[in-house]
Amino acid sequence: MKPVARTRAFLAMGSNLGESQSFLRAAVGAIDDVVAVSPVYETEPVGGPEQGKFLNIVVEVNTVRTPEQLLALCQELEAAADRVREIRWGPRTLDVDVVWIDGYQSGDPVLSVPHPRAHERNFVMRPLLDLDPDLEMPGYEPANAIGRVRARGPL
Repeated sequence: MKPVARTRAFLAMGSNLGESQSFLRAAVGAIDDVVAVSPVYETEPVGGPEQGKFLNIVVEVNTVRTPEQLLALCQELEAAADRVREIRWGPRTLDVDVVWIDGYQSGDPVLSVPHPRAHERNFVMRPLLDLDPDLEMPGYEPANAIGRVRARGPL
């Protein structure tokens, strides 16, 4: 039997409604091919309406899923956390985004990889670089990334 090809990918997760840490733990626990989880960061919201601080992490997976299947997984995790989309960049129980897939790039509006705003946001880049300090995200300039973050420790 031919071995199944696996690909490394990174998913960014954030929550600022309800039991945020529990939502993040449940999402990570529902993914069967997790390799590593970044420390939790408490972050100021970026864009959107006035709202509370977020808890953010990045999860590394070693997966057989296609990019489209990774996107579907993100949507399933959000649905399991009863994510409601009322206000763009508004408060949420769980937000999960595909940030990076090794060897894959797409400008498709449904699934852009690398994530089109990841390089601008400390709440994505800091935990991502905890997992892979050598990853070169196109456009990332630490001095230009926005959003104050504070490490809180392990999930």
